[in-house]
Amino acid sequence: MRCVPPSQKDTITSVATTKTARTVLITVLAVGVAGLIVGVLGALGILTPTTQTVPDLQGNRVHVDPGTLPPAKTQKAMNVVPDIGQRLKVPSVGLDVRLGELSEADNTITPPGFDSAYLVRNLGASLDQPGQGTLYVVAHSVRGGGIGPGNYLIDVEHGTARVKPGATVQVGDHTYVVTGSRTIDKHRLPDDPAMWANTPRRLVLITCLQRPSGAPSTDNLIITATLQ
Repeated sequence: MRCVPPSQKDTITSVATTKTARTVLITVLAVGVAGLIVGVLGALGILTPTTQTVPDLQGNRVHVDPGTLPPAKTQKAMNVVPDIGQRLKVPSVGLDVRLGELSEADNTITPPGFDSAYLVRNLGASLDQPGQGTLYVVAHSVRGGGIGPGNYLIDVEHGTARVKPGATVQVGDHTYVVTGSRTIDKHRLPDDPAMWANTPRRLVLITCLQRPSGAPSTDNLIITATLQ
């Protein structure tokens, strides 16, 4: 799904740091990610030699539609680290996934894999000082049979979050308590002031809300939480 975030103000200021903000296209997962398990596609004779595949959380190779993942140049600029030795955990829904890190680059935040959640290091607060602003974490959900971290967070049938207010979210050594969730059309996300306000002690967890029909996602799911 594609998430198309923010037209922010020129600067985002926290107590600890000032970061230059840009208009950012966030491609958090799978607008074009079919997520179909490769073995199924192969049996149907659909795979070609140029088909791009990546592993999902269960180790299955899933087919990725062309253009979904960032080119090598952008990945290099993002300085992607798939595992920083920390975990993202949401016990109420059984999510326990490694935490990676990346930077916005080329006006894009595009998680390059489906088996990590990613902290956005150059937006909002840092993991070392989460109380100084908003911590942004992005994670893919996948349609068509694959499983990404975001699939644990979404109730596809009802179009809502599986994570309820009062549930805990652990980001590394820090524990947050969920305050709410909402869906938003991805085209409205760039201009949502609440989304991009650098609010102290806040966590914003972003994924794509998949559709019961299996069609490409049109909405983002936003989960917010407060640092304990």
